[in-house]
Amino acid sequence: MQKKDKKGGLTGKQKAAILLISLGPDVSASVYKHLSEEEIERLTLEISSVRKVDSQEKEEVLEEFHNIALAQDYITQGGIGYAKTVLEKALGADQAAAIINRLTSSLQVRPFDFARKADPAQILNFIQNEHPQTIALILSYLEPTQAGQILSELPQEVQADIARRIAIMDSTSPEIINEVEQILERKLSATVTQDYTQTGGIEAVVEVLNGVDRATERTILDALEIQDPELAEEIKKRMFVFEDIVTLDGRAIQRVIRDSDNEDLKLALKVASEEVKEIVFKNMSKRMVETFKEEMEYLGPVRLRDVEEAQSRIVAVIRRLEESGEIVVARGGGDDIIV
Repeated sequence: MQKKDKKGGLTGKQKAAILLISLGPDVSASVYKHLSEEEIERLTLEISSVRKVDSQEKEEVLEEFHNIALAQDYITQGGIGYAKTVLEKALGADQAAAIINRLTSSLQVRPFDFARKADPAQILNFIQNEHPQTIALILSYLEPTQAGQILSELPQEVQADIARRIAIMDSTSPEIINEVEQILERKLSATVTQDYTQTGGIEAVVEVLNGVDRATERTILDALEIQDPELAEEIKKRMFVFEDIVTLDGRAIQRVIRDSDNEDLKLALKVASEEVKEIVFKNMSKRMVETFKEEMEYLGPVRLRDVEEAQSRIVAVIRRLEESGEIVVARGGGDDIIV
């Protein structure tokens, strides 16, 4: 049995420890990848202090986690009001209210929620003539894929400037966010929930650049290398391009091959370096390598744009596998060294 808090219930750390113990070592290891060193230390200490998990406590913690996960999903689909309505129908008004109240600010609907559900072309039409700082603010709140598509369509002479503004952006006051939202609200006829939140930064611009086409990515990075060489280098350290597949281990490459479309792989390898071809073929069966080489020869000349799009789709597979914790992608600075 666990030591209760003063109110008689389990503490947040105790619940987290019980949850990870219940989920098993593989899932717990994946969760650890998303925690800070301090959080890992505190949680590991809590787990090590657990002697025995009461079956009832385990069921209660798992049920609470399941309900909060459902609430998160409902909020993503239609906002807090929608989540509350669905939960009330499923669990009753009291339990639904308790779950919603338990959610942290990270689960609140973020600014520009309406824009994340809009068509990128429509958003582009409304913001393309705005000040670069306004565009940067809006893009930093959109989904990376959306933001990447919009950035790709903006004039080349402003792309690098906007990318730089996203990278150096810190927290933005609710007043400014609200003012920009209202402009977009009137045009897209949507409602939003205001909060005070931090956006922008290096990670934000990396996610946006990962969503643009390769030509736009190169144009922006080339311009940034002139404007701000240190920033450009930091961004490149955190980005993953198709050629970086050579940094993956054999198991990861095999998983990428399995999850990627064969036609994309043939196109991507058509103009890849010998180093890339060698490491990819090394992780295929002998028969598959022979088939690939034969069919790549029959491809004949291919358009560079088609090759780059195929490589981008494979990189998207790699990022998806990394996000789900199924493979590890080494980043600049050695932060992901496995020991």
